[in-house]
This record gives sequence, structure tokens and C-alpha cells, in this order.
Amino acid sequence: MKAIVCNKYGSPDVLELIEIEKPMPLENQVLVKVHSASLNFSNLVLLKGKPFLARIAFGLLRPKYTIPGGDIAGVVEAIGKNVKQFQPGDEVFGDLSSCGWGGFAEYVSVPEFALALKPTNISFEEAAATPMASVTALQGLRDKGKIKSGQKVLIYGASGGVGTFAVQIAKSFGAEVTGVCSTRNLEIVHSIGADQIIDYTKEDFTQKKERYDLILGVNGSNSISAYKRALKPNGNFVHVGGAESQMFQSLVLGPFISMTGSKKISNLLQRANQKDLIYVKELLETGKIKPVIDKRYKLSEVSEAFKYFQEGHAQGKVVLTV
Repeated sequence: MKAIVCNKYGSPDVLELIEIEKPMPLENQVLVKVHSASLNFSNLVLLKGKPFLARIAFGLLRPKYTIPGGDIAGVVEAIGKNVKQFQPGDEVFGDLSSCGWGGFAEYVSVPEFALALKPTNISFEEAAATPMASVTALQGLRDKGKIKSGQKVLIYGASGGVGTFAVQIAKSFGAEVTGVCSTRNLEIVHSIGADQIIDYTKEDFTQKKERYDLILGVNGSNSISAYKRALKPNGNFVHVGGAESQMFQSLVLGPFISMTGSKKISNLLQRANQKDLIYVKELLETGKIKPVIDKRYKLSEVSEAFKYFQEGHAQGKVVLTV
């Protein structure tokens, strides 16, 4: 089979498309013929080996996981004898980041807990665009942010992969949602249901009078003190992504702020979770959320896909057709 291989850390040019042996499923594994995959920020970390601390998990001197790719969608080709949830022919999607990655290939063999049945009302590309970004948004809003109906919620970085899902998921909880994005992304954020939109190139939301019950920081470089200022008493700020300085501040200052006042500052480390993926599946099936896809590339064009993705301006997700 064909697969994308990364044998050293570096730029997208280190990625190679080669022929390797097709895997066979172990007793508790499912062999999936991959139809589509998608790019996430963690794929970029796995490629570059940066920030350096990430190499503790990914390999100190060179990648421990030589085939990147977390999000996939495809069809079950074979199953191990102990697999209970799936049968050959099932259409599935999933996040492989907790079980060895390997999604940028024609076939991948993974534990059944990494997968869920694909909703029938979306394409393989839309399904592949969903798992990691949507579960990140869900865990940030529900688990860390304790979102409730009627709250005022702000999503900073509302037009990216996680952000587009976060706007829609927050709306599904009954929140009043403000999305923050650049001028070129205003239309997209409006189309996914944001109640208000702030163009950060023209306005600084932290200087406005509006205060929020929950802020999800998906991107950007605002200081933690600026986010704190925009929170209501008892409000929550959840750091999902953004500048390294922002992450450092939230890790170091967050616990102190949370212990000494009514406002809470926390970080999210997303973890793949089948139960959460099934929850997202139900949102997809009922039309409460829909993936936003910016660009599509062939598997052989993965270097070009990463070069575009690392610019940081993707509107929604970047997907690969396998």
C-alpha cells in the first residue's frame, strides 16, 4: 500500500510517499481502507518536533510514529476475532492520535475504541474533518468550560478547524456565541451561526464593555490578563491553542488566578474519546453541526497541504483524499 512516511523532523518537504506492507488487524483491531484524512495542529507538531517538549511523547531525536495522520474516515475491510462493534463494510471515522497515528495511508489497523460509525448524511471528507477538532471543541466547552444554556460565550479563533466546531457546539448548548476572526473570515463565522462577530483587525474585544461567562481561546496571542478582564465574575477562560507565550501564562498564572479570585483560567489537553466522538456523531446526524472544509488535496500532495496549513489561515479544515 501507499503511505506518507516521516523519518526525521523538519519541514513538509521531509514527507515521502512510499510503498510499504499493508497491515493486518490484531485480535482487537479493525483494518480500515482510508478514504480521507485531515490535518490538525498536532500533525504539525509531529512533523516539526516543535515545541521541543512534545518530543517526550513523539520521539526525542526522530519521530517515533513514522506515518502521521490522526483523523480518518473510511470503510472497514477486516476485523480481529475479538472486535465487537464493527463488521466488514461498515463506514467509520475516528481519531488515531491515542493509538499510534498512521492515518496518512491507504490502510490502517487500529483498536476499535478509536472509531465510530460514520454518519450517513455526510461525506468521507466531511467525516475525516471532524474527530479531533470537534472533540477538542466539545471537551473545552463542556468539560473545562462547564458551558450552560443562556451563557455568553466567546470563541477566539472562530474560523479555524476547532473554532468552527466550537461556535456550532456552543450554539447546540443554547449559548449566545460571539466569534472573533479576521475580515476575510467574517462570512464563514456568520454562516455557522455566530450571534455576534468581532473582526480582531479592527476591534479589540478585551477593550469593549461586553463581558463573557466563557471564553475559548483557540488561537491568537492575547495575554491572560486581557482575557481575564473580559470575563464576568465566576467566568471561565479555557486555553486550547495560540501563542506559546499565552500557553505559558495560562499554565503558570492560571492556577494562581483561579485560586485567588472568582474567575477561572485553565488549559485543555484534548484526548481522543469514543464516547465523545459518538456524541459528535449525533450532532452531525441531527444537523446541529457541519464540518467546514477549506481545501482538499490528494495524498501525494501532502507536502503542499502542510505548507498551506502551517500558514495558519485555513478556513475550517484541510483534508486529504486517499
